[in-house]
Amino acid sequence: MISNLRKAVRLPQPRTRGVDLSHPARSPLGTAVVNCAVYVDGVRQDGDHPADAAIRRVRESGSGFVWIGLHEPSEKEFAGIVELFGLHPLAVEDAVHAHQRPKLERYDDSLFTVFKTVRYVEHDRLTDTSEVVETGEIMVFTGTDFVITVRHGGHGSLGPLREQLESVPEQLALGPSAVLHAVADLVVDDYLDVTAAVSIDIDDVESEVFSERGSGGAGRIYQLKRELLELKRAVAPLDRPMQELATQPMAQVEPRIKTYFRDVADHLDRVTEQITAFDELLNSILQAHLAQVTVAQNEDMRRISAWVAILAVPTMICGVYGMNFDHMPEKHWVFGYPLVMAVIVGLCWVIHRGFKRNGWL
Repeated sequence: MISNLRKAVRLPQPRTRGVDLSHPARSPLGTAVVNCAVYVDGVRQDGDHPADAAIRRVRESGSGFVWIGLHEPSEKEFAGIVELFGLHPLAVEDAVHAHQRPKLERYDDSLFTVFKTVRYVEHDRLTDTSEVVETGEIMVFTGTDFVITVRHGGHGSLGPLREQLESVPEQLALGPSAVLHAVADLVVDDYLDVTAAVSIDIDDVESEVFSERGSGGAGRIYQLKRELLELKRAVAPLDRPMQELATQPMAQVEPRIKTYFRDVADHLDRVTEQITAFDELLNSILQAHLAQVTVAQNEDMRRISAWVAILAVPTMICGVYGMNFDHMPEKHWVFGYPLVMAVIVGLCWVIHRGFKRNGWL
């Protein structure tokens, strides 16, 4: 039954039922409720189900589960669901106010998981103020007969994911933990996509730094490092929750799903390694850029010093003959002026040629 789980959550599948994401609240709990559905044996049941009616139907029948999706709920909008499902107050506070680190917390009869979603911000050219990575959050409450997803931010919609899972009922038949895995897999896949896009920006900066014109600025490198740090903050803390989901026994997680959590953890390790490599590469690029700046400054100083040395010759000679003494050699000689000018030009030419040979000019 689970042999095609990875395929189901990764590849778009044809579906038989549309999910109306523009539909207003499907329960009287508030407009933050994007969708509320009952699934029995992996099949979505017909009709719109308010949350209280949905969970009552599941618990009376003893089969299936409820999946409720919310987007940026307020405390008032979330209050009814909190009471209905007995969610822990600390987890509820985190879900409403967001801005949490990725984590996994266990409560009496539910799991609370926080994911940081990321999106690559398209731009024509990286600048000192370009936004490269935009983050959001998805919180997932997972019980034995319910899963509640709370999304914050303008991206990371779970509508397409719900459609994919609904098109393959055998995946949803595994219960709420199948949804939790699908969300984790989607988030980590987005990490892979973002790191691939960031690598292109790094390649562009590297090419410009080592180009002949050397136009790569330190400001853009620092900006890219800041955006990479934001991506790292979303990725790194998620490692421990994925390891726990893959290895620790939990009543809310179907044992057959654990193998797939291990696969997600492997992909997450790959992302972490890429981010570490990118950070080290950016450090090297920055050092190379600063070295280029230093070399360029040294070359400019050598050119300036060479011209100062050349101009010192006429300055010295003209200074001597400008002292207005009566008794000076060649002062009243007819060929004195041409001789002095010839000596100045000759000495300047010799010095210039010497600097040219040594690469100072």
